[in-house]
Amino acid sequence: MTAGAATGTSGVRIWLMAARVRTLPASVAPVLVGTALAGYLHVFHPLRFAAALIGAVFIQVGTNLSNDYSDARRGADAEDRLGPVRVTAGGLVPPKRVLVATYATFGVAVLAGAYLIAVAGWQLLLVGAASILAGVLYTGGPRPYGYEGLGELFVFLFFGIVAVAGSFFVQLKRLDWEAFALAVPVGLLAASILVVNNVRDIDTDRRAGKRTLAVRLGRERTRALFAGTVYLAYLLTPLTWLFGPLHAWVLLPLLTLPIAATVVRAVRNRTDGPSLNEALARTGMTQLSFCVLLGAGLLLSR
Repeated sequence: MTAGAATGTSGVRIWLMAARVRTLPASVAPVLVGTALAGYLHVFHPLRFAAALIGAVFIQVGTNLSNDYSDARRGADAEDRLGPVRVTAGGLVPPKRVLVATYATFGVAVLAGAYLIAVAGWQLLLVGAASILAGVLYTGGPRPYGYEGLGELFVFLFFGIVAVAGSFFVQLKRLDWEAFALAVPVGLLAASILVVNNVRDIDTDRRAGKRTLAVRLGRERTRALFAGTVYLAYLLTPLTWLFGPLHAWVLLPLLTLPIAATVVRAVRNRTDGPSLNEALARTGMTQLSFCVLLGAGLLLSR
C-alpha cells in the first residue's frame, strides 16, 4: 500500500495504525480514575471530564505520530521489526503529512487544555505544556530520552501521576493525597505497556542504537521488570483503603489479577512478534479494566 492509495477506508486504517489505537487505553484509564475520585467526593463536571479525556487522548496520539516521524528519520523502524508497520518508515504516508497530522493532533489537545485552563486554573498550562513537550522529546530533539532508557519513567509520571492527579484537579481545583496514591498503580501499569513494547523490539532497537531500558537491562531482566511492575501495581492498590477513608470497594481491580498473571507468563515465555503484540494489547486492556473497576470502586465508596 502506498501513500497515494491512502484514501477512503484504507486511509482510515493507515491513520489508525499511526495513532496506535491499542495503546490508547493508557491515556483514557487515568482520566477515569481521577474523575471517579472526584465523584467519590460528590463533584463531577461533565464538560471538564470530556475536555480532560480529549486532551489526554490527543496528546498520546500526537506523541505516537511524532514518534513515528522521528523514529523513521533516525532509522529506528527497520523492516525487520516485530511490531506493526510504522506509516512513515513503511512509506504509507509522506513524512511531511505525518508531521502536519502531529501538529493538528496536538492542536486539538491545546484547545481542550485552553478550556480547562479557563475553568480550572493556570496551573494546567504548565501541565499541558510539559505533557506535549515530553511527547515530542520522547524520540525527537537532539537527545531523545526514549533512546536513553528513560521512557518508562516518563510514562509512569505522565500517564500515572500527572494524568490522575490532573484529572482530579480539574474537577475540584485542589490536590488530595489519595489522588497521588491511586496514581501510582495506574502509572505502573501504563509503564508496563512500554516495557512489553521494548521487550519485543529489543533486537532491532539495539541494532539501531536505540538504548531503551530493555536494551540496557537485557531480555531476561526486562521480563522480570515487567512482572515486578505489574504485580507491584496490584500490591499498592489497597493503600487508600488501609490508610485512608476509602472503602474496600477500591479492591475491585484485584479481580483482574488472574488476567494480568497470564500476560506476565506470556511475556516471560514468548519471543515471537505476534505473541508479544498480543501481550501488548492485553496489557493495555488489563490497565483499562483495572482502572474501570477502580473507578467503579471509588463511586461505590461514596
